[in-house]
Order: sequence, then C-alpha cells, then structure tokens
Amino acid sequence: MDPQAVVDHLVDAGVGRGSTVALVVAPGRGLGLAWADRSLAIETAAPAAAVQAVEDAVAPRWAVWSAATAVALAADGVRLVKSWDAVAVHRLLFGGWRADPGRIWARLHGLPTSEIPSAGPVDLFNQGDDDLDPEQPVRADGHLKPDWIDGGWAASPERMARWAAVLLEVARLQDAAVDEVAARSDRPMARRTAFAESTAELLCAELMTDGLPMDRSAMESLVSAYVGPRPQSEREAADLRSQRDEVVLQHVPQGIRFDLRSPTQVKSMLRVVGVEVPDTRAWRLEGLRDVHPLVDALLTWRKAERVQTTFGYAWLDENLGGDGRFRGEWSGSDGAAGRMTASAGLHNMPADLRGGVVAEPGHVFIRADLGQIEPRVLASVSGDGSLAAATQADDLYAPVAVELGVDRATAKVAVLGAMYGQTTGEGARALVGLRRSYPVAMAYLDEADRAAQVGTDLRTYGGRLVRMGSAALGEPGQPGSMGEREARSRAAARGRYGRNAMVQGAAAELFKVWAVTVRARGRALDAHVVLCLHDELLVHVPTEHAADAAALVDDALQEAAARWAPDRTVRFLAETSTIRTWAEAKA
Repeated sequence: MDPQAVVDHLVDAGVGRGSTVALVVAPGRGLGLAWADRSLAIETAAPAAAVQAVEDAVAPRWAVWSAATAVALAADGVRLVKSWDAVAVHRLLFGGWRADPGRIWARLHGLPTSEIPSAGPVDLFNQGDDDLDPEQPVRADGHLKPDWIDGGWAASPERMARWAAVLLEVARLQDAAVDEVAARSDRPMARRTAFAESTAELLCAELMTDGLPMDRSAMESLVSAYVGPRPQSEREAADLRSQRDEVVLQHVPQGIRFDLRSPTQVKSMLRVVGVEVPDTRAWRLEGLRDVHPLVDALLTWRKAERVQTTFGYAWLDENLGGDGRFRGEWSGSDGAAGRMTASAGLHNMPADLRGGVVAEPGHVFIRADLGQIEPRVLASVSGDGSLAAATQADDLYAPVAVELGVDRATAKVAVLGAMYGQTTGEGARALVGLRRSYPVAMAYLDEADRAAQVGTDLRTYGGRLVRMGSAALGEPGQPGSMGEREARSRAAARGRYGRNAMVQGAAAELFKVWAVTVRARGRALDAHVVLCLHDELLVHVPTEHAADAAALVDDALQEAAARWAPDRTVRFLAETSTIRTWAEAKA
C-alpha cells in the first residue's frame, strides 16, 4: 500500500485532525496502525514515508509506546506534531521511572506488577504460554507476553496490527486515568500536562537526532587549556597527568607524596600545610583559597581533572559527530519530580567549555532563561495573592525584601530556604516574616512537607505523582526497622524533598509547555530547540530570522503561561539574548 493509499484509507474510515491513531514502527519492515475499532498493518521498507503522508494530510495525535518511535522516524526526517506517549503518561500517573509495556499494561488493568512475566527458557517458574494462541499478545493471566514486548510484535503484519491495537487500548485507559486524576486529586491541568509531557518526548527525540552545534577545533582548544594537548599514547597521557599533579604537590614538603584523587589523603595533605577542614568539598575550599597557595592549586587541579576524566578528548570523540553536532540521550522526565534529563554531560558541561558550542555559519542562538521561576511558580500553584503581586516586579525579591523589612539577599535566601526546607541561618529567621506576609504559599509548602513526612505520595500542580515511600518504622529488632532518631531524620528529609518537589515539579511542567510551544511555533522560522538546560532554552535559527525568533521565544512563554496558569495573576519572564556562542550568555 503506497503512502497516498494509506491516507485515503484512514480518511475514508473517518480519521481526521486530532484523531488518536496508535502507531508502531518496525524499521525496514512496516508499521501497524489502530484507531477507533479498527487496525491496519502495512508492509513497507520505508514506513517513514507512510507516516509522513498521514501527518501531512490528517495530522492525528499519534499514540506511541515511547520516544523510541519518534527517534526512529526522526532519523528519516519525520517530525510528528502531536502524540500521546504511553511511557510519559505512565510516569505522570504512577510516578517513578520504570515504564516498559508490560508494567504499563499491568497497572492499567489492576494486575500485580510482581507477577509480570519475563522472557526466558521454560522452567519451574516460567511455564511459557503453550496453552494460548501464540499469535495473541495477551496471556491467560491477563499480562502481556514477554516475547511480544521484546520485539515479537514485529514478526508479521498481523502482529503489527494487533500490537497497535494493544497500544490503542493503553492510550484509552490512560486517558480515562488522567481524567480520574483531574477529578479525584483536584488537578484539572492533568490532561494538558499529559499532552505536554508527550510532546516533550517528541522534542527529546529531535534533540537526540539533531544534536547540539559544536565547533570541534574551538572545543579541543578549550580542553587543551586545562589538560594539555591531546596525548598520542597511554604513556604520554600518564606523563601529562603526573605533570598536573606535580603543580599541586610542589606546595607540600619534599619527600611527602599524596594521592590527589583520595579525599582522605587530600585532607591529610591540607593538614600538613596548616589547613584544617572537616571535609574537602569544593565550596568549603573556595573560602580558603587565600589561606595557602596549595588550596588554590588544588582547586585549579580539580577543574582540570574533571575536564580530563569527564569532558576531555574521549568525551568529544564519543559524542561529537563529523557533522559538528554533539549528541546525547534525552528524556522528558527524570522519574522523580519530572525534570528533563540528558546524558553525555549536556546538563553539567562546565561553563568554561561553553565557548565550544557555536552556531553554524549563517545561524545564531537565541538563548532564553526563565527568571526567578521557582518563587513565581510557588505564587501560582499556591494561589497566594500577595506573592503573586510581588511577581509583577522584574526582580521579585525586591518587593519581598521591603515587605519583610530585610535586605534583598536575605529575602532571596528566605524564599529559597522556605522551598528547600531550610531550618537554620538568616533565611530561617526570616521565615517568620514569610509566614506572616505570604501565609497561603507557606501553608502550601507546609502541607506538602507534612504529607511527605508520613510517606504520603504527592501530586504536582500538573498531576504528576511524586512517590514518597513508606514512613513505617517497623518492629524493633526486625529487618528494615530503625530507631526513632533515624526515623525522624528520614521523615524530615522526605518533608524537605516533598515541599521542594511540589515547586520543582510544577516548574518543570511549565518549562516543558514553554519548550514545546517554541518547538511548534519555531518551525515557520526554521528555528529549532537544540538544548533544554533546567530553566534555559537554546534555539538555533538562521541569522535573518534572529529578531523574529527572539520575539517568538518571549511570546511563547506568555502563551505557555496562559495555558499552564490560566488565571494570569502571576507574571513570568525570561532573559533573552541573541548570541553566536553559548559562552556569550550571561552566567
């Protein structure tokens, strides 16, 4: 069946814009589709062409198992516009990270996850499925068959169609579960969150496929400034490492050697020169740079060592392609509060190396960073009118400082401390003022804290389940039991995590709505999101469209905020700039 015939078939069957169509793709073999009460399998060596034809003509909402489908299609130049991602929605509904088809199916059908079958040889504990039709995907006990999950669904066109039908049932059940969350948990944004999370996975597929523009020569020059030229042999690498070590060790008495990679020996080394510290954490040593030259040398060495071991030549060789694009794995959710994640150092690249991230010739980056996003989100999700009023200022902490009668720095520490559960220091002392001036926001955080302490799972503003675990102490002397002091300590830690997750999770939801809005609106300008870093977007765009793209990014934030927080009482803003290299962005 040629692509146009597929389109005609779907149109004749009543599929239109926004209709849900389940899609499974077997590269080089074909695809399966399911919609309404029908399914279809297409044998073709180029399934992407059929998908693209349907996308262009019908623009459905594609139900997919995971971002892997979008990755496979993106490799052939296909960009899905809308999706319902079963893995993304499962993590939203049930929390955590594990979200394979067997687990998704089991949770939706009320089946025990402890009894999910696994693939393997038939033995005493795994009797196989000989009593059932092997051409059916569901076992007698209701679980999905492991061999189908592991790729057996692609063995024939009939199986592709049945697997698509299974996926369509999953999408329908998830859709109903999202509605239940919205009604039962008072999280009316759950449906919009499910759509945004699914589209964020499409964005992740494109980030993986397209990569981040990077200049190899510039990046190697930056790496070389820390660790020296690229070694030509293992022996040369060892010599360079020894030379870097010696720059530090020259500050201790001759004849004494220390292993700089051992925290215990580093602590002893510092003691030799009269620097006593309880630990060797970088933030602690930063305050002692001027006490002894050894401290400054050690901190400089640490930066070089990090570059060498994590962001050195091997890092570039492994992840930077010949096309000048740096690629890592991306996920729309971290399995906790829901922040986007990336591998290959894309989320923790040292600022000193950002000069190697360079726009391609004829292009620039639009860099936009959400301003003071966490307190603004807190004002929105808590419904605190007084804190919402403070968000009208460009610098939210300024009116908060006036209200509390403290300086701006103390006001900032107080607000952030309230969200992170800080109980000591100047910020904690200002908490009394925060409770007086912003009681609704503080009550919102306190409620999350109390619930988390006793192990009650939480749901973010957008409906994501954040698992808190059990708070049970257990019986004294029994496995898993703990003393009262340890139990209280763990409960307090859960409380701090819970209050922060309610803000961080909501901020992640808003950020992704913004990112996918930029993704959608940017196509007209050939503008593409190439990096999502916490609260920061980096968009790659032709130079002639730079001004329009910068305006688009700002407009997209207001559109996203209107969708995410419809009452519009909170002001959200971003610092936007047009740059040639990522290093030009304001730190």
